[in-house]
Amino acid sequence: MAREIPDFNATVRTGTGKGAARQARREGNVPGIVYGGGVDPLPINIPFSVLLKRLKQGRFLSTLLNLKVDGHDDVRVICRNVQRDVVKDLPTHVDFMRLHRNTRINLFIQVDFENEEESPGIKKGGVLVVVRPEVELNVVAGDIPERLVVDLTGLEVGDVIHISDITLPAGAKPTIERDFVIGNISAPSGLRGADEETDEEVETEVIGEEKDDDAEATEE
Repeated sequence: MAREIPDFNATVRTGTGKGAARQARREGNVPGIVYGGGVDPLPINIPFSVLLKRLKQGRFLSTLLNLKVDGHDDVRVICRNVQRDVVKDLPTHVDFMRLHRNTRINLFIQVDFENEEESPGIKKGGVLVVVRPEVELNVVAGDIPERLVVDLTGLEVGDVIHISDITLPAGAKPTIERDFVIGNISAPSGLRGADEETDEEVETEVIGEEKDDDAEATEE
């Protein structure tokens, strides 16, 4: 299922340069520029409150947006840079890049775990340990999946779920080449304690995922 691309509204900015940018900020906007796609750059203004809300939601630099500007066709864009005030840390300028449907781009896709009730391991008291709630994939801009699904049916205690166990959408591939772990079914704490005959708590080491909020895009 393709991911729903959120709309992002902006207006055309009259004039360019520092003077026009300062005027935009005085009017409660953040100046920006839309470039790429084989057409001329388009200077825009974005309402400050709208941009700040998007930034607080997270993943702004890796979220595909449907840019809507009056007088122009809708275009898919991704943010490539947000300049901020060095003192207040508030956005002062935004760069967007146009994307074609066949442009390949790196995005983090949510992972959903389904059918826990069909897992014998969980029925026995096992615990689902989610190592990666989202996975970075290299995908085509015109066919971005909404989510990845892990089917827990039949999984027992001790079973480990790797990225190779997930059916990826056509044309999508992980940005990490190794067969990394998505999650596992861990033994109940009581069972672990009985097996080891110790009062010491068993520690499960989970390797953290390094994430880059920025996305890389290359046009084919």
